[in-house]
Amino acid sequence: MRAMLDKLYVIGGVLGALFLFGIFLIVLLQVGANLIDFISSALTGHAIGLTIPSYAEIAGFMLAGASFLSLPYALRHGTHIRVNLFIQRLGAKGQQLTDIWSFLIGTALTGWLAYYAWELVLESYEYGDLSTGLIAVPIWIPQVSLALGTTLMSVSMLDGFVSSLMQKDFFIKAENADLGVE
Repeated sequence: MRAMLDKLYVIGGVLGALFLFGIFLIVLLQVGANLIDFISSALTGHAIGLTIPSYAEIAGFMLAGASFLSLPYALRHGTHIRVNLFIQRLGAKGQQLTDIWSFLIGTALTGWLAYYAWELVLESYEYGDLSTGLIAVPIWIPQVSLALGTTLMSVSMLDGFVSSLMQKDFFIKAENADLGVE
């Protein structure tokens, strides 16, 4: 079960990285189009008018996907903000109780958020909501990455809660970290 959950978190992290790379490509293409327009304007006096339609909007969708899909991987590797100076002073039992409490609250909140994120996806699909950019993207498509990311985060919070109850360390230490790829 541990290996399956870790692979699930890695998949989320890889998808998040792919979204970041997608943002890089879209912005790079738009900068290239702007450069071509600038050169054309300097040489001929007229810009060609090259543009990537809705590039800012699509990059925003990808940023949401990258952020939410990467959350479980980041949590497992302990890279979320934690108050380590405070937690370290609590002792082993205090740390365990703090982790149990934090993961319990985190599971409830992310579970609630995931439920309503999927409700939003279904509502957007049913109503046929479209984005307002030059390219009318069905809004449920980018919302799926948010809903999937919050669902994975809820699973990872529950995983952390169970690990804390069983007195197992949920967080992967930096020196023990790998991508789970063999």
